Amino acid sequence: MPGIKQAQKIAILGAESSGKSALAEMLAKRYQTVWVPEYLREFVDTQARVPKEQEQTGIAQEQLRREAVMLTQANQYLFCDTSPLMTWIYSDHYFRFADEALTALADEHDYDFTLVTAPDFPWTPDGLQRESPAVRQRIHERLLSELEARDIPHLLIEGSPEQRLEQVGFALEFLME
Repeated sequence: MPGIKQAQKIAILGAESSGKSALAEMLAKRYQTVWVPEYLREFVDTQARVPKEQEQTGIAQEQLRREAVMLTQANQYLFCDTSPLMTWIYSDHYFRFADEALTALADEHDYDFTLVTAPDFPWTPDGLQRESPAVRQRIHERLLSELEARDIPHLLIEGSPEQRLEQVGFALEFLME
């Protein structure tokens, strides 16, 4: 419909245990909109295991399907807790492989803005999915490297939850309007 502006998709990326989900939920509340939880977390919880190599593309596809559904309900912004790029990075890290379909999904990265959560929160094991603070740091560095290599503008968000909210608020007010 003419005159109706679609919400802007904001990708919130980061390594394990870096506060992505908490930030997405806080931002959705602050901006009175919806957010898309990380499907991988649901997968691990319901399957009681980590995904296999051949399940990576399906996980990324389901994440995108859920984004499309929630985009229709979003008000101004849709905060997305992860993207296919993170699935691609983890697939490459753990399996040393990402199939063509997953690579294509990661290459699309059609978000209006990308936030990266710094690994400055205490690392918390979950028994299945999270490996170690050292892996978290390697993934964080890989993510920053990939974003630079792909020329994806991004903002590194650091500090307490309140500080993170203020950093994002400043960015959205001045960069997105």
